[in-house]
Amino acid sequence: MKKALPIIIVLVVIAIIFIGIGIANKGKQRSQRQIAVIPKGITHIFWESIRRGAEKAGAEAGVKIFWNGPEREGNREMQIQIIEDFITQKVSGFVLAPIDNKALVPSVEKIYARNIPCVIIDSGIDTDKYVSFVATDNYKGGVIAARRMGKILNGKGKIVVVKYAPGSASTMKRENGFINTIKKEFPEIEIVDTKYGMDTVETALQAAEDLLTKNVELDGLFACNESTSVGALRAMQSQGRAGKMKMVGFDAGGLLIEGVKTGAVDSLVVQNPYKMGYEGVKALIATLDGKKVERRVDTGVALVTKENLETPEIQALVKGMYQ
Repeated sequence: MKKALPIIIVLVVIAIIFIGIGIANKGKQRSQRQIAVIPKGITHIFWESIRRGAEKAGAEAGVKIFWNGPEREGNREMQIQIIEDFITQKVSGFVLAPIDNKALVPSVEKIYARNIPCVIIDSGIDTDKYVSFVATDNYKGGVIAARRMGKILNGKGKIVVVKYAPGSASTMKRENGFINTIKKEFPEIEIVDTKYGMDTVETALQAAEDLLTKNVELDGLFACNESTSVGALRAMQSQGRAGKMKMVGFDAGGLLIEGVKTGAVDSLVVQNPYKMGYEGVKALIATLDGKKVERRVDTGVALVTKENLETPEIQALVKGMYQ
């Protein structure tokens, strides 16, 4: 028994050490900041780029990033429930891309009432209860698209617009920027029809096919985001009209970039989603550190054409952020 006593003492000491380490690690985990990043959806390349940017910023600061969003971008109820779940988990802050500029107001104001900082990214919201808005200048993006359309049609022609969905502030600004600029600067270009493509490539494909079938004589088409652009391109291809009429799209991905290369797509207005995710998380961390952040952060927008596609600047944007 006397021989066994030292062994028992050693084992007890080891056990105490491991218990102490466990308690310390648990305390460290509790003290680690946890940020919920909630996109409009999780299926499109655009959102995956935002995720990579957010996780990069989180890793640099030693912050845990929780990523969760609805499968479909139109599911407002699911996004609201995800916010509720993260409030219950007592995360340190939110980075949110609201699906609807009105429907998500109560959730954002609830976050604010709990003294949890929230940064809005990608798409605006009809409340001021957030610390910063990090996004593209979407109206400007629409203006760029309209001026490109005016140029390639020589200021004349008939076009259609594939919109996204009611309540999506980012795409509504693009649509307004495009439509207002066409009417103001190109009076001989007629927007003969518009239709909502809604939240999937499949619904956008159907909407674009309806527009093309209804309007046989068209010179151009504008689509305002990734899903509507892909759907519109597929519709034009299925009807044998790709390359015969001019398409200006918004956002980028493999199929759309290939369309620019082949001439099926004239041009794309491209955002920087990686930067959006990165700067959104950085702004939230700065707020948590008690630092002042800019109320509005413009993450930039560029026009991608066949002529500039291979330039270093555009290649860095397209390959680094979308592929």
